[in-house]
Amino acid sequence: MAQLYFYYSAMNAGKTTSLLQSSYNYQERGMRTLVFTAEIDDRYARGQVHSRIGLSSPAEVFFAQNDMYVAVAAAHKKQTVHCVLVDECHFLSREQVAGLCAVVDKLTIPVLWTAHRFSR
Repeated sequence: MAQLYFYYSAMNAGKTTSLLQSSYNYQERGMRTLVFTAEIDDRYARGQVHSRIGLSSPAEVFFAQNDMYVAVAAAHKKQTVHCVLVDECHFLSREQVAGLCAVVDKLTIPVLWTAHRFSR
């Protein structure tokens, strides 16, 4: 059964590193992950999740108007997605959070996300 995993902790606690490690663990077993980062998060290269210790991964960029359920469902239809990972989820809207919950419930794909603050 798929679940929603929320990694919440202080800045510099290794949340992104843990997220990238989770993605690597799936990929090492031949499973496909779908990694997302916010369009507003431009600290490093656009379309890339980057940890402070130097690990990085290509990522899909999500915008404020993106329907996360539709995006994941379309990718899953093309090629099976085994896990969705979202860095800096505090940039998600309520609707996008609901869409990712639907990914868990309807598509039975686990979703992992990170945040250092979450107030929505």
